[in-house]
Amino acid sequence: MDLALFDFDGTITVKGTYPGFVRFAARRRRQIAGGVILSPLLIGYRGGLVSDQTIRKAMSKLAFRGEDADRLRSLGERYARDVLPSLIRPVASERIAWHQARGDVIAVVSASLDLYLAPWCRAVGVDVICTELEITCDGRLTGRYVSGDCCGETKARRIEERYELTDYGTIYAYGDTEEDRPMLEMARRRYFRWEEVDEMPPASPVTRRGDGA
Repeated sequence: MDLALFDFDGTITVKGTYPGFVRFAARRRRQIAGGVILSPLLIGYRGGLVSDQTIRKAMSKLAFRGEDADRLRSLGERYARDVLPSLIRPVASERIAWHQARGDVIAVVSASLDLYLAPWCRAVGVDVICTELEITCDGRLTGRYVSGDCCGETKARRIEERYELTDYGTIYAYGDTEEDRPMLEMARRRYFRWEEVDEMPPASPVTRRGDGA
């Protein structure tokens, strides 16, 4: 049995899904306030001075802190059902189906939020490792993450926490940005932007997704 690890945004999908979910789920007044409060960060982000992780963390706090978790879960399920299918790359669907036909264990490993990625993965029949929003005992979101932003080295750490890698004959990994490097370097068969590579290309600004997810 083999293990297949897929990044989500930009690999399985044609673009990042986090900004779209914020627009889909955040209340209008929060979006307006966020545009003002985050404008310095957004300017720095577009100029390459602020990281994807920093902008996601700030946006999550402004958009979701204090919100009812059940309401956001319901919106996440709707986003997964009604929006995500139109963003899925055919090559990704075909490759997931190929691994499923082989009986491989498949996991989507992503900085995307559990609110919408978990229901999408359940529907497709694959495991999920992703960024999880913290919920208080009274069912409110804090805007913080449970185990950090699931990108870069955190992806690799959480994969190792979930799976005993020596149990698998071959590890496959699919990614498209520098955030995926640690996960790709764990694999024997690695695909960068759907091209199989022996090793990851040198780090450069062009490997950044550029949409905050």
